[in-house]
Amino acid sequence: MAYKYIIVEDEIHSAQMLASMVSELRPDWSNEGMFETVEETVIWLNENEHPNIIFLDIQLADGISFSIFEQVKIDSAVIFTTAYDEYAVNAFKLNSIDYILKPVKKELLEAAIEKYENVLTLIEGEANASIDYKNLLAGLQNGEGTYRKRFLVSKRDAYFSIPVQDIAYIYFESKLTYAVTFDKKEYIINFTLDKLEEELDPSLFIRANRQAIVSLNAIHSLENYFGGKLIVKLLPQFDQKYVISRAKASVFKNWLDS
Repeated sequence: MAYKYIIVEDEIHSAQMLASMVSELRPDWSNEGMFETVEETVIWLNENEHPNIIFLDIQLADGISFSIFEQVKIDSAVIFTTAYDEYAVNAFKLNSIDYILKPVKKELLEAAIEKYENVLTLIEGEANASIDYKNLLAGLQNGEGTYRKRFLVSKRDAYFSIPVQDIAYIYFESKLTYAVTFDKKEYIINFTLDKLEEELDPSLFIRANRQAIVSLNAIHSLENYFGGKLIVKLLPQFDQKYVISRAKASVFKNWLDS
């Protein structure tokens, strides 16, 4: 059977890679669209027949993807693609949802698709009947360790912990990730920005471009920039211009106003 699916993922490259793998594994399946935000996904679902399956990332450009389920009654089966690995896995299992840890590997994607097809064979049209997405959201938001609390960093021969609330912004440069604290100290941390975006509380941190993640408390002001872009003024000051793309400018302003 030729199923229809959509991909909800705010990293364009990751979405394209996933679409390519699905196309290779199930060439008769139809990709109905790829979406980067909660808002545009909700709009599409309200205006179109729901696909058979949704490949859904957890952390999107404008918030946690589970808020989609608070706005739309989902008729589709869902396979989560997520970097949450320790504290969320049990919640996924308890709710009978399949999930794939990032980076997505073809063999794991194949297994998730086969599981979905087997479920449909047994219970045609009721693949999601027992899934409580709101309960899953509550489990992730309220569970201990839902978001990262601290980082272990090294300086010379010593190791010590930095609370995340002490971090003003994090940026990527020359293949290294740096965390800058409010007292202007800088540390190398062994995480990619993609991984950090999943682990940091989205009510306190936001990623507006590929080079940096900033804390709400580090934002001094916004300035209009050409082409509908924004420049963020940070405290402590960032050496380079922190430019927010036109596509994310409205998301960023809405986040500051929420």
